[in-house]
Amino acid sequence: MNREDFFMKEAIAEAKKAYALKETPIGAVIVYKDKIVGRGFNRIEITNDSTNHAEVVAIKDAAKNLDRWRLFDCEMYVTMEPCFMCTGAIVNSRIKKVYIGARHTKNEIVDKHNDFQHEFLIDNKVETIYEIREEECSKILSDFFRERREEKKLKSQSI
Repeated sequence: MNREDFFMKEAIAEAKKAYALKETPIGAVIVYKDKIVGRGFNRIEITNDSTNHAEVVAIKDAAKNLDRWRLFDCEMYVTMEPCFMCTGAIVNSRIKKVYIGARHTKNEIVDKHNDFQHEFLIDNKVETIYEIREEECSKILSDFFRERREEKKLKSQSI
């Protein structure tokens, strides 16, 4: 297993923790000198905090563990393409390389947002590498949302 696969598998393990808690299963790890220094998974529902995305949680964990907020010599592995907020957090924490599992493709509007985010990352000299274990990262998300739809359907039928 190559380095990228190894660290993305660790991010996927974080996503599975979110899945078990019925949180959107996105996971992230921060790597410094080939060691994981930050881990995170979505914790929005369990904390009632809309900013507790996997990327932000991992950035906070890495900053705490390294005792600094500038993570310019770190890399992030994340199972899903980051949102606007997380893109800003990545840039603000000075991370210069992000490995992304699944792309966020849904419709033309999402594609425009993705284009804007990609330009923002380029402008801030953040290198992005896509499609690391993409199939596995996509599957965990599609399985999760299929289960939520089925639960919602069953709940509405029982009323």
